[in-house]
Amino acid sequence: MLRNGGNAFDAAIAALAMACVCEPVLASPGGGGFAMIRSGQSGATTLLDFFPQTPQQQRGDVADGFQGITADFGSATQVFHIGPATVASPGFFAGLTALHETGATLPFADLFAPAIRAAKSGHRITAYQHYLSTVVHPILTATKAATDLFAPSGDLPGVGSIFRNPGLAEMFEEWARGDWLHSGIADQILQEQKRGGHLGRADLEGYEVVAREPLRIALDSASVFLNPPPAACGALIRYALTHLERCDMPAMATALQQADEARRLARGDLAKLLDRPMRQTGTTHISTIDAQGNACSVTVSNGTGNGEIVTGYGFMLNNILGEEDVNPHGSAEWPANTRLASMMCPTLIETKDERLIALGSGGSSRIRSAIFQVVVRLCLGQSGLAEAVRAPRIHIENGHLDVEATEAGIELGQLENLFPDHRIWAEKNMFFGGVHAVSADGSGRFTSIGDERREGCAVIVE
Repeated sequence: MLRNGGNAFDAAIAALAMACVCEPVLASPGGGGFAMIRSGQSGATTLLDFFPQTPQQQRGDVADGFQGITADFGSATQVFHIGPATVASPGFFAGLTALHETGATLPFADLFAPAIRAAKSGHRITAYQHYLSTVVHPILTATKAATDLFAPSGDLPGVGSIFRNPGLAEMFEEWARGDWLHSGIADQILQEQKRGGHLGRADLEGYEVVAREPLRIALDSASVFLNPPPAACGALIRYALTHLERCDMPAMATALQQADEARRLARGDLAKLLDRPMRQTGTTHISTIDAQGNACSVTVSNGTGNGEIVTGYGFMLNNILGEEDVNPHGSAEWPANTRLASMMCPTLIETKDERLIALGSGGSSRIRSAIFQVVVRLCLGQSGLAEAVRAPRIHIENGHLDVEATEAGIELGQLENLFPDHRIWAEKNMFFGGVHAVSADGSGRFTSIGDERREGCAVIVE
């Protein structure tokens, strides 16, 4: 899209469409997300919230539509719930429309064309994509329709095999032709929800993208823009930064532990995390910057998918109501017609020497620790972009430490003493997120990196 004369917003939209083709476990039209955007013309930064919304009302007995499964990362497991009752109103359609209206220059037909071609002709499964599918194997084979799409031979596609999704191509073609709300796409979503779900037409038609003022924090010589409430991650990162004493890993671990303790004590009241003054010291992410100073840091999620395919259109609806990180209320206690908190945190950084950095990460509850560590290393630790992203990571949750022991000199002994309850990872893993980032300096030079933990890719177009 950049080569074809488009800008950062065009590139982000096209990449999100392609992500739905190549990473259907993480990105789907059935989900939603957040975009932190900067206008190159005005310099204004805005957060577009298009995360899924809870249904306007609960519909009958949902016991059969809310079922637990376990995702297996190898060294760790995580429980999710799937089924029609786990679906919240998707924001992906409205979100990309709002992003397009904000500043994109190319029509949807052009922006979706590469994704349509890839969905029809197929793409070759990489080792990471295969691994990701095995993590959520119970979801990809939960129903006959899902099995027919993701494991038609009975087994998930192996590394090097070709995966095609003509239904998804049809969805993007239909969307590009006109209003998706008055098309077969919306009709079929509602048809799927008749079998134990909560969504009605009013949920789809009443959904609105919300433009929010970002959480802006001063960190040494930089301004960092984070996702504000009702999203939780920005507030948790900010809280951790207020407790950071040094830039080494034990200090970062201690700050993350204090933020996690505050999260549990707050019981969803994010205001309790924002009353401390700043001190100077189930996801797919896309980061784009163009030569005009436009920037888009956008993170999307489908949860892990609800196990059911929207008939004829090749995508799975979200299971946001089945993710405890997002909805701790369970199958029937969630608040109606409400934008739930999320751990997604697309981030922009502006420095006094006129650098502009866009970054973000997938990784469920690990997003907060991944972004926190990269921001600290960039703004306080004097690390370069690649060094900050590639450095070993830690994550603290409920007093438990996970740490990547992939390099010498990471104070592993101190970390083990601080956290007797710990797990050592000998290799980098997608469990710790995937921070994909791009930086532009004041002279128009670009640097970018895709995190190897999630098979990230970086491209600079000249």
